[in-house]
Amino acid sequence: MKLKIKVCGMTQAANIAAVAELQPDYIGFIFYAKSPRFISDISAELIKYVPSTIKTTGVFVNEDIETVKTYILKYNLKAVQLHGQESTAYCNEIKSTGVEVIKAFGIDENFDFSQLETYLNAIDYFLFDTQTPAHGGSGKVFDWKLLEKYPFDKPYFLSGGIDLSHASILKQINDPRLYAIDVNSKFELEPGLKDVEKLKEFITVVKNNGRVKQ
Repeated sequence: MKLKIKVCGMTQAANIAAVAELQPDYIGFIFYAKSPRFISDISAELIKYVPSTIKTTGVFVNEDIETVKTYILKYNLKAVQLHGQESTAYCNEIKSTGVEVIKAFGIDENFDFSQLETYLNAIDYFLFDTQTPAHGGSGKVFDWKLLEKYPFDKPYFLSGGIDLSHASILKQINDPRLYAIDVNSKFELEPGLKDVEKLKEFITVVKNNGRVKQ
């Protein structure tokens, strides 16, 4: 199965339209006020640039559950990504709305994968990111070998400082549970503004057996 691609942290309409033309599988909007890629509101003008074939994803951190539900309806979100300390009950309630639920965890050498077991029936995917007090967005890569300790079959997104230089390496990861690659800061001209040509090359390499230009 080909790896899915998620481009996260989009904020500008024309840039969103350009990235959507590359046909990533997911486009993420960050509804977390402390993020430099925080988007306070998505206008109907902006959301129309994302075709229905791409899963619009709202990213939240310990947000009031009713607020998340409101955003799902208001923006017709297809997926919700949770980066805080959301409980399994919280995840189940979001899942009951019909969206995909992606639960993010920051990984370091001290991470206890056994804590994920209670989430297995409450979510669709895990997302493994670099451990940071800022709930992601560090631009740093964690040691992917730590995922050898991951004991469950639930598929996951891989995130955290992924750059164009990682494209060929990602294709060599032999783990059927690796479902998607989540990219953000390493493909930016400034926070929230993506480098479309760099993304195009990354997607071509990961999905279509291309090679990174030397």
